Amino acid sequence: MRIGILGTGNVGRALAAGWARGGHDIVLGSRRPEDPELLKELKELLDAGVRVGDPAAATAHAEVLVNATPGTASVPLLESVGASALEGKVLLDVAVGFLEDETLSHPVVSLGEEIQRAFPATRVVKTLCTVDRVVMVAPQSLEGPSTLFLSGDDPEAKETVSGLLRDLGWPQDSLLDLGGIETARGQEHFALLFIGIALSTKTFGFGIRVVRPAAA
Repeated sequence: MRIGILGTGNVGRALAAGWARGGHDIVLGSRRPEDPELLKELKELLDAGVRVGDPAAATAHAEVLVNATPGTASVPLLESVGASALEGKVLLDVAVGFLEDETLSHPVVSLGEEIQRAFPATRVVKTLCTVDRVVMVAPQSLEGPSTLFLSGDDPEAKETVSGLLRDLGWPQDSLLDLGGIETARGQEHFALLFIGIALSTKTFGFGIRVVRPAAA
């Protein structure tokens, strides 16, 4: 599958590496695609066949577009690409926004909802934002099974995203569909609890598991 990833930070790079290993065709979108320092940092990915272009090139390439930009910058960046370029595409949104005081930038309406409202013809699916970049692409690194959540209004888009998650190693029974894009609020707000758990356990490499009631 052709995947465009907006953002060349740690999350974007991890996802690019994970999907490249699965045989997907990846283009990373950067505001500075010809920067020698950036290309040096991305050498291992480039050697694996990942390409780098500007955000418009990554979007044009993509069957699935991944938003791995800082949450406070996501909508302006997508606006610079343009609604027509995003029309009909599946947009997998990973981002969570934080302000300088470490509070959430989207305390009422989630970033996922904001993107969906700004681009109604784009099929937004929120996922992967409840685990760190290592666990995103290596769920087998955990001691036991973990749950990953999906939020979005388009069932077909969620099925497409589920396939990409399985390609990263997430088994189908780990994927929990929460419902419409409004449920992305819960995923993004988990970031506050995530930080608390990380500070308490001294690791970011953990997952959470939804444990259902025992059978009667």
